[in-house]
Amino acid sequence: MLQQNTVRVAIIGATAYTSREAIRLLLNHPRVQITALCSRRDPQPAIEDIFPEFAGRLTMTCEPINPSALKGRADVALLCLPNGLAMGLVPDLLAAGLRVIDFSADYRLKEPADYAQWYNKQHTDLANLESAAYGLPELFRQKIRDARVVANPGCYPTAASLGIVPLLRQHLIDPHEIIVNAASGISGAGREPKPEHHFPERHENFEAYKIGDHRHQIEIERTCDGHVPRGKSQVLFVPHLIPMERGILCTMYLKPLQPISLEHVQQVFAEAYANDPFIRLRRYPPRTAEVARTNFCDLTARVAKGRIIVLAAIDNMVKGAAGQAVQNLNLMFGLDERTGLM
Repeated sequence: MLQQNTVRVAIIGATAYTSREAIRLLLNHPRVQITALCSRRDPQPAIEDIFPEFAGRLTMTCEPINPSALKGRADVALLCLPNGLAMGLVPDLLAAGLRVIDFSADYRLKEPADYAQWYNKQHTDLANLESAAYGLPELFRQKIRDARVVANPGCYPTAASLGIVPLLRQHLIDPHEIIVNAASGISGAGREPKPEHHFPERHENFEAYKIGDHRHQIEIERTCDGHVPRGKSQVLFVPHLIPMERGILCTMYLKPLQPISLEHVQQVFAEAYANDPFIRLRRYPPRTAEVARTNFCDLTARVAKGRIIVLAAIDNMVKGAAGQAVQNLNLMFGLDERTGLM
């Protein structure tokens, strides 16, 4: 039986890794109940057959994806689907009375031309694309509270934006000289089997990929653009895969517009994130093990060789995906954003 003021959640694409993480978090959330799990699979599986750790905790069988069938059963839908599918569902979910948190890239880029260029698809839901909020609470909290559609950010852009934007806002760095070097655990590649993600290919193997043309590069740039007074930012993004399950370590190399002390940089971050419970400013370089399975972003800054170096560590499955979605859900429904995450 639902308690008063319980937020009812439908998870669409319930067999994904991000869904697994969302279920784990929501089962411990005191103000949430999962009321529907939807999947593209046929036949529809019981969730405990997909993720055995939920046996005895969540006894539900997935159902086909049908937005109208969720009317009156859920207040919000978490869309954990591949890029290109959410925009075909969001209008019907909104018509059924649900709000939406989308884990894909479908609503992250405001310019349809950007989406077409980087994702090789024409956007089909321009009205909701325009009104969707970018779901990075530390930067866009008020917009998220009021939004009907929230675009959950990518994992790399989450870490990078949190390390860059405070300095851009204060006009302390050159927006055209931003280098982002990041390494991610293999879970960031998703659950769909691919030869290059097979264990023998990944074990004891560390490599860069999609140098300068990863889709998250444009997402980082567009997030930075909103804090650049004239023109647009330019980001060179070099991602790497590292042989571990989860975690992102992101290193940003930033060119100050004038000489700056480490104390000044640290003060900027301290003031920017003074009221953000999931940002931890560290004296030592952040470590992925210390943020694993948490919604924290650990940040450290250094000044060396005329550059500001900012390091950020997050769990790509939590702050980079499901945990951030829960944080957004809390804001959308008037809850303390820490609920279910601390």
